[in-house]
Amino acid sequence: MISIVIPIHNEEPAILPLYDRLTTVMESLRKPYEILFVDDASTDRSFELLANLVETDGRLKVIRLRRNFGQTPALAAGFDEAQGEVIVSLDGDLQHAPEDIPLLLAKIEEGYDIASGWRKNRIDNAVTRKIPSRIANWLMAKASGVRLHDFGTTFKAYRSEIIKEVNLYGELHRFIPALASQYGARVAEVPIRNTPRVSGESHYGLGRTFRVLYDIITIKFLLSYFTRPMHFFGKIGLVGTMLGGAIMAYLFVYKITGHEIAVQHGPLMIAGALLLLTGVMMFSTGLLGEVLIRTYFESQGRRIYAVREVRTKREPQVTDGAR
Repeated sequence: MISIVIPIHNEEPAILPLYDRLTTVMESLRKPYEILFVDDASTDRSFELLANLVETDGRLKVIRLRRNFGQTPALAAGFDEAQGEVIVSLDGDLQHAPEDIPLLLAKIEEGYDIASGWRKNRIDNAVTRKIPSRIANWLMAKASGVRLHDFGTTFKAYRSEIIKEVNLYGELHRFIPALASQYGARVAEVPIRNTPRVSGESHYGLGRTFRVLYDIITIKFLLSYFTRPMHFFGKIGLVGTMLGGAIMAYLFVYKITGHEIAVQHGPLMIAGALLLLTGVMMFSTGLLGEVLIRTYFESQGRRIYAVREVRTKREPQVTDGAR
């Protein structure tokens, strides 16, 4: 069985064309399938359209979140609800062509655990999207050790047993191949089409660049030092201790030879020490915070989303709180 997971937020004009194209493609495969739309608290008629579609198609399921949690929690909600042995995720704005789904599934059938889409010929603006994306993807590949050209696209196919082992939080959906590599996942890249949005504006812009950089640092830490943080913090501490000890030894010798330290070197020494100490402390606090958040969600089985209701062709399932 194949599960199609589609997170949406205010994609009203694209929903019906996307559904029609999806069903045409999936019917041609002659395999059992289900389609899961995750409505991330849309404010237009997106949920209304999906609720109407549910009444006509028993293979369709609509998951409505209580508020706008973001793309990563929306994907996590869809992955948790999916029943298929293979799960395909794609965006709901028709920038991903459903007709490319068979290409991803073919790679899974070859024995790969993840088939990741590659927008080889991007149509986005060069300054605000293409160049920052190329730099970010290069950094991601270096940090994670997973050689992909396009980490950012949602269009991917996964074996269910792999994706359900990956715990998502923050905005780490783009790093799923890197996180899955910890479990020995085999990853292949498949060129896909990149088409213009049918309407509306992208939810992403140049301002996302800094968030991506923070995520790259987080992923590098999680992949390389999560189980041995002393190897990371120890290096910084050792270098700081050696430099600090050398400076203090120099100043001690300088002092006992009759020179005045406070007048000649006091302000510079204090300013440099404070800047170095503050920078290390702030950086370390950020990384430790990431580890604590990960531990919180995984150890207590908490989810990063809350479902309002799940609709199928049967009676709606109303939930009373966070899943």
